[in-house]
Amino acid sequence: MSESAKRPKRKTLPKFNSPRTALCTCPPKYNINPYLGRCTHNCLYCYAIKFPGFNGKVTPRLNLKREISEMVEGTRRRLPVMLSDSTDPYQPLEREYELTRGCLEVLVKHRFPILIVTKSDLVVRDIDLFKKTLTVVSMTITTCHDDIAALIEPNAPKPYARFQALKKVADEGIPTVVRIDPIIPTVNSDLNDLKQIVSRASKIGVKQITASTMKIVKGLPQLMRNANLHLYSRLMKIYSEGEWIGGYKYLKRNLRLGILKTLKAIVQEYGLEFATCREGFLELNTTICDGTFYCRKMLDGFLKHK
Repeated sequence: MSESAKRPKRKTLPKFNSPRTALCTCPPKYNINPYLGRCTHNCLYCYAIKFPGFNGKVTPRLNLKREISEMVEGTRRRLPVMLSDSTDPYQPLEREYELTRGCLEVLVKHRFPILIVTKSDLVVRDIDLFKKTLTVVSMTITTCHDDIAALIEPNAPKPYARFQALKKVADEGIPTVVRIDPIIPTVNSDLNDLKQIVSRASKIGVKQITASTMKIVKGLPQLMRNANLHLYSRLMKIYSEGEWIGGYKYLKRNLRLGILKTLKAIVQEYGLEFATCREGFLELNTTICDGTFYCRKMLDGFLKHK
């Protein structure tokens, strides 16, 4: 047996698995989920329940404290690192375990660009680290109304708390994105509500709105049925006319295109960038959905002034 065959395989940062998500147009990047299981946010629309590792009780990946340095040192290509695609990196458990912060400390030390995706106001705790490397913070805000948020995101911080947190991040010069994701017909698709989100985002210095309509995955109908039978019946009727794409049930094409075109017009009224996520409507996008454009823009500026 050769020496190379005997040598243990080098650990590297896990790549974002875009092929597993239909119509994904994300550029190459890495992805870390410091927590497994289903978020304690308990979102009614959670697509991550489709994946075996993200069902059941949320669990901290304690081994990450030991492995993250090895992963980073074994990774040669400096791509942005997303935290996280399936389970919120700022779970309430993060206050105790600080796994996300531990990962960030190592990533920042090695100058990896960071893409944060969260619904939690705990994100402000790590502003000191965000300022040390190229960072974009995306906050999911699906409504401005507490009653709607309580229905579809019962354990997540209130919308007002998320806006406050995002303002603190933006005030430090860190690029911020609001993700209106997902838009659920008859629930948070009201144009006045959408306009209010965009207006508030604009006032606090957000650069971009990324939007997506809700996709139905295996297990989600039963989750909805158990939570709210009336809502379940209403949405299943609407989605019965939709289409399956790569394991996801989409709204009927003309319905979601109409929603997203109207939202884009609102976003452009406020002078913000706009992108859709996993929708197949590239003609609507003015930028990249995950915010990596700002990493590239900042990196270009950094290199010019070296």
